[in-house]
Amino acid sequence: MLFFYKISTIILYPFVVLLIYLRSFFNKEDQVRYKEKIFSSSFRVLKNNRKKLIWFHVASIGELLSILPLVEEINSFNKNIEFLITSVTLSSSNLLKKKLSQYNNITHRFMPVDTEYLSEKFLSAWKPDLICFVESEVWPNFLFKIKEKKIPLALINGRITKKTFMRWNILAKFAQAVFNNFDLCIACSKESENNLKKLQTKNLSYVGNLKYSVKNKKENLEESNIKILNTFKVWCAASTHDTEESTMLKTHLEIKKKFKNTLTIIIPRHIKRVPEIKKLTDEFNLTSQILNDGDLIDGKKEILIINSFGVLFKFFSYCKNIFIGKSLIKKLKMVGGQNPIEPAKFGCRIFYGPYVYNFQEIYDYLNTKNISEQIVDEKDLAEKIIQNFESPKKIEEKNINLLNNYGIKILNHTLSELNKLVNIKNENF
Repeated sequence: MLFFYKISTIILYPFVVLLIYLRSFFNKEDQVRYKEKIFSSSFRVLKNNRKKLIWFHVASIGELLSILPLVEEINSFNKNIEFLITSVTLSSSNLLKKKLSQYNNITHRFMPVDTEYLSEKFLSAWKPDLICFVESEVWPNFLFKIKEKKIPLALINGRITKKTFMRWNILAKFAQAVFNNFDLCIACSKESENNLKKLQTKNLSYVGNLKYSVKNKKENLEESNIKILNTFKVWCAASTHDTEESTMLKTHLEIKKKFKNTLTIIIPRHIKRVPEIKKLTDEFNLTSQILNDGDLIDGKKEILIINSFGVLFKFFSYCKNIFIGKSLIKKLKMVGGQNPIEPAKFGCRIFYGPYVYNFQEIYDYLNTKNISEQIVDEKDLAEKIIQNFESPKKIEEKNINLLNNYGIKILNHTLSELNKLVNIKNENF
């Protein structure tokens, strides 16, 4: 089966090149750096050969944020390491630029297409000493080539849902051969642990989701904007997807029946959708402002549409009623949900729709602590936010500490397991 996979990737490669080029034309890829995905001549290797290199591969923003505490922790005790972080999406690249600008030992590149030729060239050029693929990033050509080169390989925060497992299980022997390339697998949930076990992975463990380890660095909005927001009843809809903004605007109108001075902040998952959200607010006859980083809030608007990366923490610090998106779209029910841990660790009250399959285990846990609550529609959401405006529900400080301590436990477990592969706690590795 591996032979047929290799042949198919060779045959499809020219079409993938064309697709990525077309995506760059429509600004869905980096206008210059898209070549990193398809040409070995564009790998732009930048490393200090006197230091060891750890390569983390993530898909997009969520996975990227989950590994940053790991990178920062390793950085704190071992100065003899450099990091290569690869990702797939343009948004993750933009966020990494902002988050890690202070580090001079972390390099970002886009992940090359999974062909045998590119995987060989990439590994030979970068020569990593440890490789960590994150969540469900499993690329057969790369994995077999890594095994061939005898580079220690881990799957961290491994996420294999029922749907993913069923796809792999169609070719069970091939799947087992693919996953057997990992020297270490750390699952992100009990479901993933069970599915990885069925795929006969070795050295498998589970403690919890690495996303609990993300550190909430206090980031405040500008004082001038806080003064303006303080004149309103403010709530926030974060990580929203197409069709959900309509429900949020209907919620806004419901809340306005009780509180005229309501202000709704919408932070879409993909900021390229900001213009269409602005158009939608106009259709609802609601005054709105597209807020770029550093802008002053217009106190005469009732809807703020955030048009910048890496600002969620600022709004989670201020707003205590947060709706988390990708949870109201039925057609996405098998891939629904966005990460609610970050606002939970800021002491926010979290609301979400019925379709959160990807984060069900996390929401179940937060529900038991009275931190999150499921809603059905705009009337239900408006009613709960109004209740909180009238008599705010207190989030116990002990629950925030519980989440932080749980995150530290997961982080330490991950570091301990990685240290069994290579001695990262020793500066000589």
